[in-house]
Amino acid sequence: MPSLSPRRTAVLSFIRDQAGYGKSPSLAEIATACGLASRGAARKHVLALSELGMIEVAPGQARGIRPAGRGRADLLKVPVLGRVAAGAPIGADAGLVDILSLDSQLFSSAPDYLLRVEGDSMIEEGILDGDLVGVRRTPEAHDGQIVVARLDGELTIKRLSCTPTALRLLPRNPAYVPIVIGPEQDFAIEGVFCGLVRRE
Repeated sequence: MPSLSPRRTAVLSFIRDQAGYGKSPSLAEIATACGLASRGAARKHVLALSELGMIEVAPGQARGIRPAGRGRADLLKVPVLGRVAAGAPIGADAGLVDILSLDSQLFSSAPDYLLRVEGDSMIEEGILDGDLVGVRRTPEAHDGQIVVARLDGELTIKRLSCTPTALRLLPRNPAYVPIVIGPEQDFAIEGVFCGLVRRE
């Protein structure tokens, strides 16, 4: 492996960490997280890491930066199953809407289905109204993961916060308040976020 400067190592580590959460970071996010002066400085490091074969940069995508070595998998056929709230939870709508053929490298792990986002409570995670979020079906999630949760029969997408005293669903928009899960509420993890598709 080529020897990397501490700054470039930090950039690579951040990209890999974000991929673990199902995210592909923007240049602005890389610059902020790694203490770089500008998006241009971030781009310089990203291009260098790409030339070394350590990351891949998808052309024409604002969030097309991901770790290399995932392989060129065949297209995935992923069902679109209704919608999920990025705001206040909305009623579950799990009917089959469409089936899309997508490059598996758009996702940190293969999604079982896609949900269309309604609302803006996750904009600081780069999840916008109208995006299709990939969801890997699982009843379990770790603290800090972005999850699709069912709360009293309604679906929402939020960042999970687990502490010894509280279970919360955290929005990533200061206009929204965290949702504290009460012991009497019907709560379940439906799946974890593993990437998104944005149709222009």
